[in-house]
Amino acid sequence: MGQLDGKIALVTGAARGIGRAIAEKLAAEGADVVVCDLNRDWLAETEQAITAKGRKALALATDVSQAKSVQQTVDEALKGFGRLDILINNAGITRDGFLVRMSEEDWDQVLAVNLKGTFLFTKAVSRGMIKQKSGVIVNLASIIGLIGNAGQCNYAASKAGVIALTKSAARELASRNIRVNAVAPGFIETKMTAALPEAVRGKMLAAIPMARFGLPDDVANVVLFLASPASAYMTGQVLSISGGMVM
Repeated sequence: MGQLDGKIALVTGAARGIGRAIAEKLAAEGADVVVCDLNRDWLAETEQAITAKGRKALALATDVSQAKSVQQTVDEALKGFGRLDILINNAGITRDGFLVRMSEEDWDQVLAVNLKGTFLFTKAVSRGMIKQKSGVIVNLASIIGLIGNAGQCNYAASKAGVIALTKSAARELASRNIRVNAVAPGFIETKMTAALPEAVRGKMLAAIPMARFGLPDDVANVVLFLASPASAYMTGQVLSISGGMVM
């Protein structure tokens, strides 16, 4: 028996990295999973990993920054599974650069995907959760949304916005038995961080008391906790997963 037997989850940005780890973790605990990303072909490995665990998977191409695309995805998910119990807003991008040189386009793109995308999916999924009087939403924020970071004004603003959205939505939806929480990962081993220069990685590592980067599974384990009945009395919370970098 898994913690999520009989549940239907939707994970955005599920093609790789943290999103894929989350989707696989939820499936391992009994959930059928709708996975979405910009390109459906990117999702093939995630989809196969879910079905290999004996769970159903539905892979959908989705642009989280576009309301029409988000609604189509939610409609397809409901058509395929009849309900949605868990939403994981994971999709996110970076377009780093110092404030004085940051283009308006780089600002807009990051806010559109990271913050607007979280808003659009939360809004679209909440309607069904309100009707069924149950649901769990977990948003992927970042420690950068808590402490800021030079060269990431757009990313920091988007993730701080996700935190504020999480708390406000939690207050609005609690009376309908819908919980909304967030996780704030620190530096996690992904293709994005692996591409950083060694000097930059070394500087990051020196700031982490546990002296290692996190793994996608470190994040997925906490997301599973927030998505499961084990956290039934938690809403509006932000859990930092940073190896002690943020205390």
